[in-house]
Amino acid sequence: MSTKTTTKTTHYHQQKARRAKFLEDWRDNHRTVIRGDDVKVEQTARGMRTGVYMGEDGDNPTRSIDALVHEVDHGVVTTIHRHSWDAMVLGVGGRGWLEIDGERVHVAPGDSAHIPAWAWHRSGNDQDETFRYLTFSSEPLLATMGMSILDDRGHEPVENLPGRPEFSAPDVQGDDAYARRLRRLGKEQQKRRSGRLHTDWDELEMLNTPRGTRTTFLLDRAIGYQASGITMAMFEIGQGRQQSMHRHAGEAWLYVVEGDGHSYLGTEPEGGENHPWKKGDLIVVDHFLWHQHFNDSKENTARVVRIHMFDSLLETMRALMDPAVLFEEPPDHIRDAQAGDVTTIVWPALDRPSWP
Repeated sequence: MSTKTTTKTTHYHQQKARRAKFLEDWRDNHRTVIRGDDVKVEQTARGMRTGVYMGEDGDNPTRSIDALVHEVDHGVVTTIHRHSWDAMVLGVGGRGWLEIDGERVHVAPGDSAHIPAWAWHRSGNDQDETFRYLTFSSEPLLATMGMSILDDRGHEPVENLPGRPEFSAPDVQGDDAYARRLRRLGKEQQKRRSGRLHTDWDELEMLNTPRGTRTTFLLDRAIGYQASGITMAMFEIGQGRQQSMHRHAGEAWLYVVEGDGHSYLGTEPEGGENHPWKKGDLIVVDHFLWHQHFNDSKENTARVVRIHMFDSLLETMRALMDPAVLFEEPPDHIRDAQAGDVTTIVWPALDRPSWP
């Protein structure tokens, strides 16, 4: 067997071309607002319908997270599968359930759930109305490392399925490097496999922020989840009000749960573009763009769920790029002027969202 290198171009030219292609593909597939009305859902082998807001399987590849929508009709139980990445779930219509490693979690509009990596899961619907939910996963990030693995077992009973990959218990003795690694990774897996799985809409508490909104966590380590770095939070913008301007290095995706408005996006605080959005749309805020979100209704608030990977990917970037500033907002007096006095907003009752 020959081991001779047969490339006809230098290491320099190979890497230069590869990096250029990577950026070209990323730029060609960039989106700003994906209209919910434009997302086509199609029947799949799992027994449900699926559509892609953002992701390679919808012909618009991303590099860190993807966004899909799923519909499960009355009486349907999907096939059971697992994958090497984790996923966040947001209920947006109807009522149904997710079964995660044999534990059933009920999901209604506004509820959220976490599907850990390698957890067997399926969904079902015992109600008359179609169950509709969104998923946001880290599959694109794992794909860049060649670690995306999907295992579908049809309708195999849960008791016949293999468990998650085994790991060594963290009780090994010794102070050498290998013993330390066994203990460190064992403790990490124990923690990861004991995380929270579900947030009920009725448990949410919204709190005012200096940015002119009120917010709450949906899925985050601050409230007991153990995810790969994807987090979900919801913020609400008052009637005719806006969130203060800011920018950051990583992408932020925003799903509009309720309301109509627009977002300012630009490389500078002034001179950018305004992008209108409405309920069911997905807003993609590109990296390091100044952005500000506005509620165009004078009568109703707007509710938006924000998804990003700042808890892992951006933290790594911050370490690699220190002392560069990767999160920036105006000085407090400008921020406060943009946000206005949030205490004067009359917030409505936190009723569950409806679809459509």
